[in-house]
Amino acid sequence: MLHRNTSGLLIALEGIDGSGTTTQAERLVTWMRGAGHAVHATREPSTGPVGVELRAILGGAHAPMDRAAVALLFAADRLDHLAREIEPALAAGTHVVTDRYVMSSLAYQAVDLERDLIASWNARARPADLTLLLDVPATTGAERRRARGGSDELFDALAFQEAVVSNYRREAGRLRDAGGRVEVIDGTASMEEVAAAVRAAVESCLAATRAAS
Repeated sequence: MLHRNTSGLLIALEGIDGSGTTTQAERLVTWMRGAGHAVHATREPSTGPVGVELRAILGGAHAPMDRAAVALLFAADRLDHLAREIEPALAAGTHVVTDRYVMSSLAYQAVDLERDLIASWNARARPADLTLLLDVPATTGAERRRARGGSDELFDALAFQEAVVSNYRREAGRLRDAGGRVEVIDGTASMEEVAAAVRAAVESCLAATRAAS
């Protein structure tokens, strides 16, 4: 039986690079589709024109880049992402699972810039219905990035990542205090344990949404 709401849910997976967001987003989408849900999988930076340029910048293109300019590009990509992909899917009753969303800007860009400034640049982005933070120490993320190979990106320095981890934890608390639905999941657990925790959080959110409809 296909489970559809008149409006889909926006589910965001968050965490530092190496926390497992991409793997767990893929597993979540596979599980939701197997359970009969219509799901659109996406990511940030997006595959839109701003997102493509952002990925190049993160890889070192156009260096050095002003951090405020990069933060503005993230916000611009997010609004384009919403208009191109997310909002149409949600309006059609399709759930959207995104690998990173607003909390990533508040965690990463607020290391160098004022947090309230970053929040103001992203104020037009609709909040996620459920945010799942995969929490790992910065050293764990660094070890996983080294294991998978590839060159370092713009924000991969260990000291910077440690600040990002602290910001993520702080933002999760802020969101919870504001009444948002957020789950902090131990990303150092096994892949299966993390996937089970992600599924449980999503099931709870879906059940609450059905009960309220």
